[in-house]
Amino acid sequence: MYTAKQLTHIVNKNRRRIIDMVHETGVGHVGGSLSVIDVLTALYENEIDFDNPQRARLVLSKGHCTPALYAEFTEKGLVTEKEYATFRQLDSKLQGHPCARYYPQIDATTGLLGQGLSTGFGIAMAKRTNHDNHMVYVIVGDGELQEGQNWEAFMAIGHYKLNNLAVFIDRNQLSSGGPTDDNITLEPLADKLKAFNFSVLEIDGHNMDEILTAIDIAKNSQDTPYAIISNTVKGKGISFMENNPVWHSKGITDEQYKIALADLAHESEVSA
Repeated sequence: MYTAKQLTHIVNKNRRRIIDMVHETGVGHVGGSLSVIDVLTALYENEIDFDNPQRARLVLSKGHCTPALYAEFTEKGLVTEKEYATFRQLDSKLQGHPCARYYPQIDATTGLLGQGLSTGFGIAMAKRTNHDNHMVYVIVGDGELQEGQNWEAFMAIGHYKLNNLAVFIDRNQLSSGGPTDDNITLEPLADKLKAFNFSVLEIDGHNMDEILTAIDIAKNSQDTPYAIISNTVKGKGISFMENNPVWHSKGITDEQYKIALADLAHESEVSA
């Protein structure tokens, strides 16, 4: 198990990998990848044991954020940085959405938003039936919560009191078209989740101590599933990307790449 400081060091490397990937290929959902990478790294490094056939599972419902996934898979030795040049190319293993066909370590192939939580519900029910006590983690974007299927899944998970499931909501408050609440208001989000029989935590999704504490609380739940509202910044760590919806999906020029590297170098020094 890694400490919060060790995980923060890995996150800094993963942010650099995300920027490298999107710069090299000129495509990729960079903003949301940078907002979710802290939670994603913590879960894969400390909770997911690929060597154990009966293990915790992770469903990345906001599947367009594969730059974050492949950055962490690089840390795990499953992807090489040389492969970044093939990202989102035809016949590449590094598809634009997670594909279990290419990586058995991917627990769910996701694409169309709003379906990952239902998949997680099914996995959690199967684990309960099979007396497998390992957790199921689902990462959803706040924008995709405007899809009705999520709320059917919340209702079912709460009804069955699946305390072996925890959903992290990447609450960066921006979707591709602008602020999420300008489209359909999510607030009061915590109250809505509680009404669906979830226990709710709100954390700073870039504070590793808070992330690890939330994971421990969810794992030790006795009778309720947990929803963790992870308040994040879209484009976190890159000055010209932060809180800018333009960077939902966009290539990075050479000049922007230089600025991004300088920003990340400063971020690493601050967190050292």
